[in-house]
Amino acid sequence: MRCYLQAFLLCLVFTFFSMLYVFSQLADTLEEDRDSRRLKEQGIPQRSGHDTGQLLRKMPGLEGLRHRDGEVDRCISQSVSYWNPYWRLPADVCGVNCFLESPLRGRSGSGRSHLAVVACGPRLEETLTMLKSAVLLSKKPLHFHIFAEDDLHDSFRNALDSWPTIVQTKFDFTIYPITFPSENAKEWKKLFKPCASQRLFLPLILTEVDSLIYVDTDILFLQPVEDIWSLLSKFNSSHLAAMAPEHEEPRIGWYNRFARHPYYGKTGINSGVMLMNMTRLREHFFKNDMTAVALKWEEILMPLLQKYKLNITWGDQDLLNIIFNQNPESLYVFPCQWNYRPDHCIYGSNCEQAEQEGVFILHGNRGVYHDDKQPAFRAVYEAIHKYQFGENMETTLLEPLEASLKSTRNTYCGRASHLFTKKLKQSIMSVQQDVTER
Repeated sequence: MRCYLQAFLLCLVFTFFSMLYVFSQLADTLEEDRDSRRLKEQGIPQRSGHDTGQLLRKMPGLEGLRHRDGEVDRCISQSVSYWNPYWRLPADVCGVNCFLESPLRGRSGSGRSHLAVVACGPRLEETLTMLKSAVLLSKKPLHFHIFAEDDLHDSFRNALDSWPTIVQTKFDFTIYPITFPSENAKEWKKLFKPCASQRLFLPLILTEVDSLIYVDTDILFLQPVEDIWSLLSKFNSSHLAAMAPEHEEPRIGWYNRFARHPYYGKTGINSGVMLMNMTRLREHFFKNDMTAVALKWEEILMPLLQKYKLNITWGDQDLLNIIFNQNPESLYVFPCQWNYRPDHCIYGSNCEQAEQEGVFILHGNRGVYHDDKQPAFRAVYEAIHKYQFGENMETTLLEPLEASLKSTRNTYCGRASHLFTKKLKQSIMSVQQDVTER
C-alpha cells in the first residue's frame, strides 16, 4: 500500500511541474504572437537573432516611435522627475518599460552580467571607454544600463551601434533618462557631481533586475566583468551590497580624519564600484539613527539627506556610508584590487592584494585619465581608448601600454604600474586563446 501511495505522489508532482512548463511555454508563445502582431501593425519586418536585439534596443517595448523620416527610435528623449512609493516611467519613455519588453526581461540570473553607469556632462568618451574595456575582456554576455542626460542618448546609441557586429553579439544595452523624485529633483541632481546620486535610486528604477554592478564612468576593467559578478555567490543571507574600503592605510584616510557623519568600518567605503543584490535592497528594512522604526530603501534616502546634508562632502557615497554604518552586517567588503585608485599608490603602494595578484579594476578618480598628475593611470586609459576592435590585443594594446608605463616610473604610481598589467595580460591572453581556438 505504501508503495502505491509513493508512486501516486510522484505522479502528482510530475504532473504539476509538467503543467507549469506547458503554461510557461504557452505564455511565451502568446507573448511572441502579440509582439509579432505589433510589429506587423507598424509595418516593421520581423527579424531574428542579433538583428532582433538591435531592433528591441531601439524601441520602447515594441511601441516604437518614429522620426519624421520614418526611422524607428527607441524612446522619447525626455527627462522624468516624479515620485510615488515605487518608480514608474511613462510607457513612451526609455526606462523600465524598455527593459520589460526586452528579450532579457526577468533573466538577470541567466549568466548575463548587468552593468549600470550614470553619465552626465562631458562623460561620453570616458563612459564608452569603460564599456569598451568591459566588452573586450568578458567572455559572457553583458547588459549595459546607461543612465544619461537627454542630449547624450543619441551619441551613446550611435557609438554602440557602430561597434563591429561580432562585438555587438557580446552585449545589449538600454538607455534611460536621469530620474529623480520630483519634489527634490534639483537637490538630488546637484548633490556632489551632476547626476551622481542617480545610483541611489537604481533599485527603485530597475525593478526587474535582480542583481547589478554599478560603476563610475572613470572605471576600467582589467579582467572580465563576470569575475566581479561571481562575488555575488559569496554573499551570505544578510549581504545586500559589496564595496571596497575607501582607504587601506588609516594615516591617509579621509573619513577617519575629516568626516562629520557616521561611516562604515575604520576608513569608510568607496562607491565607485558597487555590487548590488537589488531584490534584497528593495525588500530590506534598514536600521537608522532617525527613528526606532526600520525603513525601506525608498523611505530612508530623503530623511538621511535632510539630516546630514550640511555635513556630507562626497554626496551619495557619504549617504551609503551612513546607511551601512547602521547596517554593517548587510555589506560584503571586497579587496582594494577591485577598486584600485591613485590613493593606493600616490604615497607608495598600500594595496596588499593588488601586490599579490595585480589590479582587477582601475578607478581613475579625480580626473587622472585626462591630466598629467598620474601618468600611469592615463597611460592605461589611452591604451584602451586608442585600441581598435579586431586588432591583436597583445601587440596593439598590451605591448604599447607596457612601453608607455616605463616612462612613468618617476612617480609612485608609475613604480607600481606593473600591477596594472599583471591581470590585464592574463585576461588578454585568455581572450586571444579563445579566438585562436575558434
